[in-house]
Amino acid sequence: MNFVNRTNFSALALGIAGVLAMGQAQASGFQLREASVKNLGRSNAGSAVFNDDATAVTGNPAAMSSFDKTTVRADVTVIDLSFQVNATGTAASAFGPAAPALTGGDGGDAGDVTPVPNISAVFPLSGALEGLTIGASIGAPFGLKTEYEDGWVGRYHALKSEVKTVDLTLSASLKLHDRLSVGGGFIYERAEATLTKAIDFGTALCAGSGNPLNCFNPAFPFHPQGADGAIRVDGDDTGIGWLAGVQWQPIDALTIGYSHRSEIDQEIEGDLDFTLPGSVQAALGPSAAAFADGPGGANLTTPTIDTVSVRYDFNDDVRVLADWQRTGWDSLRTVDVRRSNGASLGAEDFNWSDSDFWSLGAEWDLSEAFTLRGGYAQDETPTNDLTRTPRLPDNDRTLYSIGLTWQVSEAFSVDAAYQRIEVDNPRLDVVSSSGSRLVGEAEGSANLFGVAGQYKF
Repeated sequence: MNFVNRTNFSALALGIAGVLAMGQAQASGFQLREASVKNLGRSNAGSAVFNDDATAVTGNPAAMSSFDKTTVRADVTVIDLSFQVNATGTAASAFGPAAPALTGGDGGDAGDVTPVPNISAVFPLSGALEGLTIGASIGAPFGLKTEYEDGWVGRYHALKSEVKTVDLTLSASLKLHDRLSVGGGFIYERAEATLTKAIDFGTALCAGSGNPLNCFNPAFPFHPQGADGAIRVDGDDTGIGWLAGVQWQPIDALTIGYSHRSEIDQEIEGDLDFTLPGSVQAALGPSAAAFADGPGGANLTTPTIDTVSVRYDFNDDVRVLADWQRTGWDSLRTVDVRRSNGASLGAEDFNWSDSDFWSLGAEWDLSEAFTLRGGYAQDETPTNDLTRTPRLPDNDRTLYSIGLTWQVSEAFSVDAAYQRIEVDNPRLDVVSSSGSRLVGEAEGSANLFGVAGQYKF
């Protein structure tokens, strides 16, 4: 029964893709750049030329060489994400103009409020190891949750999408010269995802009865949208990657940084949990075994990330910073899903493209105690109109930021920042595993509030 295979495959593929799409820091596609509240206040300009910011452990380990004291830093950014979908569609697009319209509401606001924490520590070594600096970081930079109301018009595509990730990064830097440092690091990544959606068993049973016209026969017991079930997908994985960077100061006023984050190979393992109405189970008989709960998985590769940053100091009080970043999202082209016995359930095309991000920011030291900063950025989406789903209704973004540092004492400082993200309205035109077609437009935005503390000793 092709419908069975397509449902199993599509549900797990979306679960795996949910982990992947959220699971790589510092890129678009609902990924986050919020490890550093200082960077947040500059719209992430200067993310590879760290100055007095211990999150260099993950941003560009080469910059850790600029520290002369042990430094511990804690950042937390609260992301208030809002997404609403205005869409219509048909419950069985194969019937063409005769297909019944999708019923249900607009799903409400699918966004949620998510805190994103990060803890970093930098340790300059001395004696025979002078010039070598090591660092460690634990963070959750990829959290996201979107959840639509039960019974909404797009329920056959998405209900709940929740992703949690935690990275452990260990880095080291070496000062080759007063103006040149290099660094590298090791990344251990843990990702978890939970995704749900409804299944239109009514369409499947009437269309697959041998006479598709049964979908329009009032005497037939099953009709489109008349026997909804559900599927829940839970998946998790751990992966290992690396990062490397260089920081060069050709003249006193100019600093240039470059960092590279590797691909991370992941073997996602997930559990499928189906809910079938009693009438559907009875009608399927032995075929209901195809919807039995069970494990599955897929091999995936997360993208590379390359960042080039520049900082120019006009004087001791005013600095301008800029970033260009390329995320190698062409690694997410197709997801091939298999059951635990190796049987393939097919492949789903995502066809994401490499994405570019650029930003411009500035800092002004108002006094020895206070620094004001701001920034502007443009973020290109890797998604496209042909494969975009309501789980990830992403599009190009514009970012505006403002931030402040309070140097409480020589050893302790506090940072705060606010960022506004506006998303270009993305188009949706997708067909679910049961043949329903959803057409419409989404509206998205986010408000981010960050606070951090750093202590040197």
